[in-house]
Amino acid sequence: MPSPARPHYLVINRYDDSDAEYFRYCADHPCDLSYLTLNGYTKALGPVEPGRIRAVPDLQPATLAPPARALAEQYGRFHGIVALSEYDVLTAALMREEFGTPGPGADLVRAFKDKVVMKDRLAKRGLPVPRFMELGASTTIAEISAGIGFPLVLKPRAEAGSVGVRIISGEEELVAALDGLDVTAFECEEFISTEIYHADGVLSEGERHFLSVSGYLNTPLDFLRGKPLGSVTLDPGPLRDEIGEFAVACLKALGLVTGCFHVEVIRQPDGGLVFLEAGMRAGGAEVPYIHRDLHGIDLMTESFRTVLGIPLLSAGVRFGDAPAGWVVMPEPDRRPSRVVRRSAMVDSVPQVYAEVLPEPGEIFDGTGGYFHVPGRFRLAGPDERGIRAAARRVMQEYVVEFEPVDPTP
Repeated sequence: MPSPARPHYLVINRYDDSDAEYFRYCADHPCDLSYLTLNGYTKALGPVEPGRIRAVPDLQPATLAPPARALAEQYGRFHGIVALSEYDVLTAALMREEFGTPGPGADLVRAFKDKVVMKDRLAKRGLPVPRFMELGASTTIAEISAGIGFPLVLKPRAEAGSVGVRIISGEEELVAALDGLDVTAFECEEFISTEIYHADGVLSEGERHFLSVSGYLNTPLDFLRGKPLGSVTLDPGPLRDEIGEFAVACLKALGLVTGCFHVEVIRQPDGGLVFLEAGMRAGGAEVPYIHRDLHGIDLMTESFRTVLGIPLLSAGVRFGDAPAGWVVMPEPDRRPSRVVRRSAMVDSVPQVYAEVLPEPGEIFDGTGGYFHVPGRFRLAGPDERGIRAAARRVMQEYVVEFEPVDPTP
């Protein structure tokens, strides 16, 4: 039965690990949580009254609406609806509007989800973005070639983690790439080959609550192509300050007042900064973990709380500024494949303070994202340069061997 003194929040979940322990995010805030979760993920939620969980085959709004209504009828109206995955933040916003609950609306969330919308808003505010073009059913190859030029980047408007992104070198390749696609779900933008940085943190009432700036080692697109991906926080200095200020300007132009963020920024050869993309959520891969371990802020917790209007858990905390980094290893080219053996790095690279390694026999099928991968490493050290070198060493020296798995029974 609903408790009149306790707010009732609906959680949309696609995690099957410790990130799904939502009760931790609000342990100091008396409330009731109900869940819509993917089939098979209920155990990850921790101790929950069984009636408050509805397992579903997918997290599309049409699938979620009926069980959400049933939960509201049984346990009382929702005082907030939250999803932490990039794939579900817009769904949560649409459901907030449908159920009349407070929180970020769909218009704001689209500015952090739809790559055309976000770049258009920033361009209108005079902030530098890549040349881009929204694709329509009647858009021609000639128009794309004239408007963007080659090479260009073909991107899904609303995917994450560089999924579906392709670099196109010429018209013939573009024709082949667009064949059979719903082009209205894609956009094109100019390809800028240079350094990529990311800013992660929290805004509170329009002001920085926490912000860090890191530089990628390789890129998310490289990771999808089979290269390791890493990142290292920048040492204090003008570059870190400049990227941080640029990221905050972009966030404010997109309309964020209070919330967690992940902003990616290109630094051109001449030093100029160009917006790449942004998310209104905690960064992926090992970003939340190194910030929790070394900087004293849990970005997943604060993302959860800011969406629901719960006061920040880290209010008044003096954050650490320890140099930090991470590396994630890509899945094998041939899939599915089984791990035969793997090495370890925590005892051979001093900067590695934690690692998550697969066990022999573990199978990889290409669906692991940044989490279920053949190796995850977190690094700490005295400075950016040392961690960068250590991360490169992990990429070069870590060994994992696979054998193919016959997909037929």
